[in-house]
Amino acid sequence: MRYKLCPALAGLALLAGCTAPVATRTHTAAKVEPALNLHARNFGATAPDTVRTLIVVLHGDGGPETRSDHYRFAEAATQSIPNSAAVALLRPGYGDAAGNRSPGQAGQGFGDDYTQERIDAIAEALGTLRRRFASARLILVGDSGGAAIAADIAGIRPDLVDAMVLVGCPCALPEWRKGMQKQRHGAAWATPVASLDPLKTAGGVMPGMRAAVLVGLDDKITPPALSRAYAEALALRGIATDLRIVPGRGHDLLNDPEVLAATTRLATALPTKG
Repeated sequence: MRYKLCPALAGLALLAGCTAPVATRTHTAAKVEPALNLHARNFGATAPDTVRTLIVVLHGDGGPETRSDHYRFAEAATQSIPNSAAVALLRPGYGDAAGNRSPGQAGQGFGDDYTQERIDAIAEALGTLRRRFASARLILVGDSGGAAIAADIAGIRPDLVDAMVLVGCPCALPEWRKGMQKQRHGAAWATPVASLDPLKTAGGVMPGMRAAVLVGLDDKITPPALSRAYAEALALRGIATDLRIVPGRGHDLLNDPEVLAATTRLATALPTKG
């Protein structure tokens, strides 16, 4: 099922059509961005003044062997969106399969990783990129836990982001943690955390923001109800929000053609800068 939330409507309207699959591509050479406070890989255009769309990608929780490949998505985005560059960040304390790691301490994996300190570290990197790519619109793409952080940044630092794509988002944090506690029978999921709840920071998202929220219909980790609740909160604020519930897909959704298509649509819809 595909749904679209229009700013003036509280209900959901069925959309038609489909997107074509994206062929598998090999990664381009990695480049570490020394001026950032986090480790990054860059894709696409290399001259900042030629870039009109900058896509920044935040990966999900867990190790590189369990989370979706955010490098693969970043590269695909630059091949789909004209005059674009992409930066795939490693969140604080996280590493990748090649042994690269960002400074800081990662959470323990029970919803404790979306704290103000970690959000500030990512926001600092976004500010650096924003200044470097001054002529570009910035689309922030977050997967799973990265989506929660992206949503929080849009709410508390709206100056850094022009649009966001949230994939499999635990965007109603207390409800998500309760569900995970029942599912995994883990006492740690009931432990109080300092993470920011995207539903509470949604009030700071600016009306000019554009958002795409995607989740697999069969997602057992971040069920569709969590994404729907956040998308409705944005729509009620008058924010153009596209909610898509992807049939036949679970939590590993980032590299689904639907996500690339949603990102490409946002890049097309955003007004050019200056």
